[in-house]
Amino acid sequence: QVQLVESGGGLVQPGGSLRLSCAASGFTLDSYSIGWFRQAPGKEREGVTCISPSDGRTSYADSVKGRFTISRDNAKNTVYLQMNSLKPEDTAVYYCYLEDNRGHHWGQGTQVTVSS
Repeated sequence: QVQLVESGGGLVQPGGSLRLSCAASGFTLDSYSIGWFRQAPGKEREGVTCISPSDGRTSYADSVKGRFTISRDNAKNTVYLQMNSLKPEDTAVYYCYLEDNRGHHWGQGTQVTVSS
């Protein structure tokens, strides 16, 4: 069973930075990608970024390009989301996901709040 555990969320001022972590377990080499979605109150869940576990290929939503960076540490089975120049509109619950041949698996989410 795939398990994903996010950490690193919190309250930060506009322009600040946070680094989220997602520790994965129970996955196989059939994994296609791992990354992050986010969901703000009253809004649909939005894809943020993803990375290929095998070759490191990345993809970003236009709204976060140049500010967010996804990375991985395969030895630790962990993916990171470095978030810089945060804006109030980045406020959301951030969910880690892993896609494999069975579909998508989700973490429990971690709250990111960007506010003065």
